[in-house]
Amino acid sequence: MSSSSVLSPLSEEADTRGAGAVRLKITEIFLSLQGESTFVGWPTVFVRLTGCPLRCQYCDTTYAFTGGAWRSKAEILTEVRSHGVRHVCVTGGEPLAQKACLTLLGSLCDAGYVVSLETSGALDVAAVDARVVKVLDIKTPASAEVARNRWENLALLNAQDQVKFVLCDRNDYEWAKTIVGQYALASRCTVLFSPSQAELPARTLADWIVADRLPVRFQVQLHKLLWGGEAGR
Repeated sequence: MSSSSVLSPLSEEADTRGAGAVRLKITEIFLSLQGESTFVGWPTVFVRLTGCPLRCQYCDTTYAFTGGAWRSKAEILTEVRSHGVRHVCVTGGEPLAQKACLTLLGSLCDAGYVVSLETSGALDVAAVDARVVKVLDIKTPASAEVARNRWENLALLNAQDQVKFVLCDRNDYEWAKTIVGQYALASRCTVLFSPSQAELPARTLADWIVADRLPVRFQVQLHKLLWGGEAGR
């Protein structure tokens, strides 16, 4: 399978208060519980970057496609620190669409946080700091963005990283099973199967996984169970 092209990343801008200082366009920064991945349940600061080159049909963060505000890396780090927790998740949109995301990730690691990156997998992850836990979202046929998967990324994953499949129907499930086997993903990293909330009942997906004895972790979006679709939660 071959990767497809993606839109050009957002430009990194200079902070007017210091030539060359890193700035990123931010939709929101907030404290909540991590609702997905192997970090589920941990109090986590979410740094949501603005912009995404994909348009998945089930996207629940379309408000992050546009808007946002430019903020310096120093301002972001200060706000993250103010929340007083150990875990930080950089998400979007598609955070890697902004080149300065790589710098932010490294700075968060330098500051001693447990850092995870939620990325679509459509953009190259080779330059992501090795200390960051990459949560790579593989797009299924029903997502409407399956052609955007950058398959070369899978070879860059290690044991601390995670691959997530959001499944909409039985065809997605069978397709994901094939991908897991084809790339031996379960032996490379943690594999997460999630139901698209409005399209596939969680119990149905759980029954399929149990029946097939798949070496994957079933998950639902904890934050949606607790707070519905409320932004910033």
